[in-house]
Amino acid sequence: MNRRSITKRAAVVAATAAVAVGTFTAGVSMAGSDSDSGSKASKKQIAALFDGWNAALQTGDSGKVADLYAKDGVLLPTVSNNVRSDRAEIVDYFNHFLENKPVGKKIETIVNVLDSNTAIDAGVYEFTLTDHETGKKRVVEARYTYVYEKIDGKWLIMNHHSSAMPEG
Repeated sequence: MNRRSITKRAAVVAATAAVAVGTFTAGVSMAGSDSDSGSKASKKQIAALFDGWNAALQTGDSGKVADLYAKDGVLLPTVSNNVRSDRAEIVDYFNHFLENKPVGKKIETIVNVLDSNTAIDAGVYEFTLTDHETGKKRVVEARYTYVYEKIDGKWLIMNHHSSAMPEG
């Protein structure tokens, strides 16, 4: 497995922290344009990884969703106070979250392709949730950050942070 140096990991953590506190705003020019040459992924390719994650949600199979996270991936979920840092914990979270038949939709996205193996997608998404007892639907808006790493040729989620909008 191709792993980056401690310095490079620190840069990813710093970039993730900067995104999480809102220092990047819409319209800011980010590294990694869609026309970059070489093996670097395009912003569109990284943004589309959400579609695969959302499709996995639609299967109702928490294992399929967890397969999109790296072995040492971390999930800071919207509707749980627990940090999920291994597969069993991530599966457990999605076992409960999927009961509400979530359908996600991005509202705003900002992608930063750091290099050929690392990218960040941050922004705002919303989920339509269906109460599994009453059938009543509600929409929840949240901020998100996905940090992706290409491991063995596959883009996996290293860090996924989702939090309800503070003014919501």
